[in-house]
Amino acid sequence: MTNGKTEDGFVTAKDGASIYYKDWGPRDAQTVMFHHGWPLTADDWDAQMLFFLNHGYRVVAHDRRGHGRSTQTATGNEMNSYADDVLAVVAGLDLKNVFHVGHSTGGGEVARYLGRHGTARAGKAALLGAVPPIMVKTEASPGGLPIEVFDGFRAALAANRAQFFRDIPSGPFYGFNRDGAKVSQGVIDNWWRQGMMGGTKAHYDCIKAFSETDFTEDLKRIDIPVLVMHGDDDQIVPIADSALLSSKLLPKGTLKVYKGFPHGMATTHAETINADLLAFFKA
Repeated sequence: MTNGKTEDGFVTAKDGASIYYKDWGPRDAQTVMFHHGWPLTADDWDAQMLFFLNHGYRVVAHDRRGHGRSTQTATGNEMNSYADDVLAVVAGLDLKNVFHVGHSTGGGEVARYLGRHGTARAGKAALLGAVPPIMVKTEASPGGLPIEVFDGFRAALAANRAQFFRDIPSGPFYGFNRDGAKVSQGVIDNWWRQGMMGGTKAHYDCIKAFSETDFTEDLKRIDIPVLVMHGDDDQIVPIADSALLSSKLLPKGTLKVYKGFPHGMATTHAETINADLLAFFKA
């Protein structure tokens, strides 16, 4: 199969990796494409995909390489390849005027895809709790998180991935470590299930991809409307050095801040997020 060839829910990337995707809804409807966070899968968008499907949209979501049902690649686990894989799905399905929605690492993927491949096939985009412009602390980004934070992620993943993937959703990802939080064991278990479907090598490499990639120039090149959505209690991607900066770099960026919302707000506050995305798409 050649690059962009689709077959039974998989598209072949240019290096031969198989990228799994879901594609639901009328083929002539407005397409919304969802990009998941680390270390999850397309399943993380269940609440959004059903919602937009029921509102008449065509919804597409893929498992990033090394994640979920896609090939557990040892190579290409970096943003340029992720962006090229998105192009393979878009081209393989011949999607046009796509509305791209990216969460966390997926928000970086959207930024790199649009910055690298242009907006000819895109209509709008939304970045939720997204990692751009850059997460790690550098001279150019002094407010970023120290590299030791991400070294800690790598060490925990290498030592006991299964436990690490329990600790993240049980605590900071959904804000379940906050006083008075309404904890859902099902949500925790589903996060763990998705994470453990992927390859540990890809997950390890992806930590560098989401933390050290600089999306500044990508953001500046995106000439379509972009809604930047972020919870002000995001413990994974702190808002001050992500959304507040990205929204200023985007030529047509709009910022929407959610008081008290956690990183995983598309799951914990799906009704609010879905309604705001729908309003943005219809505007």
